[in-house]
Amino acid sequence: MRKKNATDSPRGFRAILKPREDLRIRRGHPWVYDNEIAFVEGAPSPGAEVSLFDGRASFLGKGFYNPSSKIRLRLYSRTAEKADKDFFLKSFNEALAWRRRFFDPNKESQRLVFGEADNLPGLIVDLFIGRATKGDSEPGPMGRWLSCQFLSLGVELRKSEIIQSLVEVFSPDGIVERSEAPVRALEGLEASSGILFGTVPEQVLIKEGSGVFSVDLSEGQKTGWFLDQRANRAATARFAAKAKVLDVFCNQGGFGILAAMAGAAQVVAVDSSSVALAAAARNAALNGVESRYTTVEANAFDYLRDLEKAKAKFDLIILDPPAFAKSRSNVDQAYKGYKEINLRAMRLLNRGGILVTCSCSYWFDEQRFETMIEDAAFDCGRKIRLIESRTQDLDHPIVAGYGESKYLKCRIIELR
Repeated sequence: MRKKNATDSPRGFRAILKPREDLRIRRGHPWVYDNEIAFVEGAPSPGAEVSLFDGRASFLGKGFYNPSSKIRLRLYSRTAEKADKDFFLKSFNEALAWRRRFFDPNKESQRLVFGEADNLPGLIVDLFIGRATKGDSEPGPMGRWLSCQFLSLGVELRKSEIIQSLVEVFSPDGIVERSEAPVRALEGLEASSGILFGTVPEQVLIKEGSGVFSVDLSEGQKTGWFLDQRANRAATARFAAKAKVLDVFCNQGGFGILAAMAGAAQVVAVDSSSVALAAAARNAALNGVESRYTTVEANAFDYLRDLEKAKAKFDLIILDPPAFAKSRSNVDQAYKGYKEINLRAMRLLNRGGILVTCSCSYWFDEQRFETMIEDAAFDCGRKIRLIESRTQDLDHPIVAGYGESKYLKCRIIELR
């Protein structure tokens, strides 16, 4: 009779891996795909907790089971613990401890929970600290609001315990759900949004660096503001003094407005969304730089082409596009898109000008991203000098063994 190990799972639902399918899991990856599982003992319901074992009956962890998803099991623990309220309280406190090393949880808006990177698969929680405002009324007192995304079946079914735990650990004035991402459909879930706790204002005025930005927690993109680019926006502003700046895919204006506040002579902000541009214009006015900040509603590819024909020149160009590669299957097509916008931006830069170029697509990996930049420079006859190689801010932790946690690429380059 085999001796029971301390890490053995109690009897219950068990998923057994096929031979030699365990190495990726042992190295830290939290996803188990349907074709990696030999069989499942019992009949777990969708969202149930299932223990994972390798082909030699060694316990590997526990995860949320979803028979409708190609990601059949999302691991939340490498022990036999239950995903109950005590687990969520512990996990949120651990996540908070990481952020406290780098951010002030009482003053700085930040990502508090980054899904699998915080052992909470499919859960995103952003904290926004600021003053509530509505229309032209005076801002109210300082407050704390959470914006959440429940992107997997496991956390969706435990929403009540999660909300209770969020309130206990983070003490928000309100919690809003923004679970509208297409990935929910892959989990068999419909889009969901609304206020889950307390009250949530129409707008929140948050601080980032020396700037103030109005964030729409209920209608803005994703959770309301792209916190992952905060450090990259600050790094970019260092090159903005007296520069003529082009901010492409500007969204609500973070990069360009901070550049204007750092002394840019002129900022041209381009986006295809009139809603995003209206928000950017309001943010420029909030920071007193509207006289040097111009918005342009246009398709970025067409606009860059038109600027090139007009022989326009800039000192600093920022490219922060949406993810062109949503999956492995369209990486080649994404390469063409990334290369075109980078090539045209390089042609628009003065000698010694700065290009800040980004990709938020995990599938478009770092090697491919850097090759694309080099190819674009070669094709337009420019020499490049790397100033900084950057990624997402530290409230979006990067975890060894889970490559998807390192998704954002940002390069600051001088063009010769």
